[in-house]
Amino acid sequence: MAILDKHKILETNATLLLIFSFLVVTIGGIVQIAPLFYLENTIEEVEGMRPYTPLEMAGREIYIREGCYVCHSQMIRPMRDEVERYGHYSLAAESMYDHPFQWGSKRTGPDLARVGGRYSDDWHVDHFRNPQSVVPESVMPKYGFLEKTRIDGRYIGDIMATNALLGTPYSDEMIENAQADFRAQADPDSDYDGLLERYGDKVNVRNFDGQPGVTEADALIAYMQMLGTLVDFSTFTPDASR
Repeated sequence: MAILDKHKILETNATLLLIFSFLVVTIGGIVQIAPLFYLENTIEEVEGMRPYTPLEMAGREIYIREGCYVCHSQMIRPMRDEVERYGHYSLAAESMYDHPFQWGSKRTGPDLARVGGRYSDDWHVDHFRNPQSVVPESVMPKYGFLEKTRIDGRYIGDIMATNALLGTPYSDEMIENAQADFRAQADPDSDYDGLLERYGDKVNVRNFDGQPGVTEADALIAYMQMLGTLVDFSTFTPDASR
């Protein structure tokens, strides 16, 4: 009863309640924030992660422009039902080069964190043209215009340079060769050796939508086909020291 009586004093005295609430919030904030001042990095580095290629970056810009994040998330939570449905739970490192990240907050459609390689390029083309043709219950609108809209990557170097200012490790060489790499990834007959040297041999190089030239569909499919493919989860072991 004595403890309850003392608590009653706080509940009936607005000034005391304000002071003690401030103290509790302050202590909680210090516990949360203080470690960030001495940790060199709050994100566990994971082998395989790399910046987006110019074509993938262009695809990501289209993904954001069309509001795909409104209905699709890119974050698999560490819960059994999610892992069994979508795959390994998402790692912080997978979003370390995302400005902004695409975790999302709603799933009208499935999570896309592991969609890379799950479907063929032709499936994606059909899905954009007429989503209901491959998923009858889908409420997704048609995006057939993407394969009809050509893009030249004129400003992709500027976008990459902006991301470099935010911490994405794009080198001067990557930015200088942005337009060439942009075109090379969508053309398997091109000289794409430089692209692979800069971004690694896991980069998908092909005509993604089957149309001549580079289209918005090429860029968007290139982006989606790499999601969740960079980390080899069969060899991934979390760092227990973090």
